[in-house]
Amino acid sequence: MSAIGYARVSTEDQQTDSQLTELRAAGCATIFQEKASGGSRNRIELSRCLERIGPGDTLVVVRIDRLARSLSHLLEVIERLRDRGAHFRSLHDPIDTSSPQGVFTLQVLGAAAEFERALIRERTKAGLRAAKARGRIGGNPKLKAKDPAATRAVATARSEAYFTKVNQEANEWLPTVRRLRPDKPWDEVVRAVNARLPAARRPWTRDRLIRAVRRLVKEKAADPTLLSPAPRKRSPDRLVVLVAGIARNAPQLTIREIGAELERLRAKTRRGGSRWSPSSVAHLLQRARKAGLLEDAKQALTGSIQTRQHVNL
Repeated sequence: MSAIGYARVSTEDQQTDSQLTELRAAGCATIFQEKASGGSRNRIELSRCLERIGPGDTLVVVRIDRLARSLSHLLEVIERLRDRGAHFRSLHDPIDTSSPQGVFTLQVLGAAAEFERALIRERTKAGLRAAKARGRIGGNPKLKAKDPAATRAVATARSEAYFTKVNQEANEWLPTVRRLRPDKPWDEVVRAVNARLPAARRPWTRDRLIRAVRRLVKEKAADPTLLSPAPRKRSPDRLVVLVAGIARNAPQLTIREIGAELERLRAKTRRGGSRWSPSSVAHLLQRARKAGLLEDAKQALTGSIQTRQHVNL
């Protein structure tokens, strides 16, 4: 369990020195620093900080406004910490979720935030009704006019909203992705991720998961190696497939009889010969079994025993 600090200033001209001093005095050995607007939820260092925090850890800030400028964002971060079994503490505000008083303060803030959202929804509905009564149609006039600046602003807002959503849910699926990638192909990773989801949750698709991982990598919140190609599985060669087919279609055949069948089919040995030894046939059977081409492992095992008998003769 450790205290992890987060310090933020809004502009390049400002410095985090005073915040760092207080955070170190509060016992923070690890501190993430950032120069970004508090109104933006798409903050790289904050994402790294939240990814670093584990069960029992405490996120520490000097003041609440260093973490979030809106109550809804603050509650989202604290909820994410709670899901991880972590705590939150603000040095200059009465919030410390590891104490009963801090939890109570948080509950009061949550109730106030819900009340605020309800008022906003009601004012929005009232405004739309009034506009409709005056004959005005809702919508953004600049967007309707295809203004480039308005279009870019909407695209940026959507991009930030997407990253926020992905970042909030990452603790549910990113550990599984890290455990399997890039050793396993994406289809296998998707199945493993979906197996851990509640039945009511929308399952991931391959494209959605890759897009989410790619966005985290872009924001430096995930390792780029997760997107590396998975190793290609070597497909069994023609001789292995041929021997497996013979063994499946005629399981009563001995090793020598399978070799005779290969000779009848004019299949060449590895060295280009036309005569098949029992040991070479048994080796191909074993490879076919390992490749999953022989469902009956007993067939290959029997062949190995017969091979040893023939060789001993």
